Amino acid sequence: MKPIFIILLVVFVIASATSQQIQVFGHRGAMGHAPENTALSVQKALAFGVDGIEIDVFRCQSSEIVVFHDKTLDKLTNGSGKVEEKTLQQLTALQVMGSEPIPTLDKIINIINGSTRLNIELKGKNTAEGVIHIMKKAIESGRWKADQLFVSSFDWDELREFKKNTSEFGIAILTEKNPLDAIPVARELNAFAINPNHSNLTQETINYIHSEGFEIHTWTVNEKNRIEELISWGVDAIITDFPDRILNKKNPQKQ
Repeated sequence: MKPIFIILLVVFVIASATSQQIQVFGHRGAMGHAPENTALSVQKALAFGVDGIEIDVFRCQSSEIVVFHDKTLDKLTNGSGKVEEKTLQQLTALQVMGSEPIPTLDKIINIINGSTRLNIELKGKNTAEGVIHIMKKAIESGRWKADQLFVSSFDWDELREFKKNTSEFGIAILTEKNPLDAIPVARELNAFAINPNHSNLTQETINYIHSEGFEIHTWTVNEKNRIEELISWGVDAIITDFPDRILNKKNPQKQ
């Protein structure tokens, strides 16, 4: 029994150390547990003890930065039309998935209050300037540090606009295709991370991206076996709808 006990102990120690190294980001808050990109979803993610939260933003017609994923309202709310063509007053009158209001980025910043990292995905055009203003205001409040806030986007031109206006905050390059193709723009923008679709990752790809000096924050990973595989391969962060499914995190909760 003694050799078996020692083996189990070693496995436990290795697994615990690996888990402590991985960062867990709640996708659109914790959208597996609450309406996505809402205050409630963010609060759920915080309750799980996440290392970070990922949200999506658009600039609405009245210029505020709102937290929402789709270009149109039809699928997720009781409204219709394009988010960017609605005023904040019109948007806040709607409900996401029948229960929660559409929040502003300012509101989400205040809810998190510097307690964890925030990945702000620039979904719409002309978001960079407004997001920079809000991020700087968060730093000036004294509740946030600059390295807790960063942006990502599939729209690399919007990231270029962001970079042109500030070097204070980090940039992550989002990609749905071969993540190696994102390396040139990551170098151009002095990004710290590449955020690839997990289905495009292999051990070799991960090793190469790391050799180029970039972190890997992969999305959207919900299945336990894939989570364990990606952790064993050495990704830096996993973005998931179910933060509670990743073992050995602080304040674990079972579904």
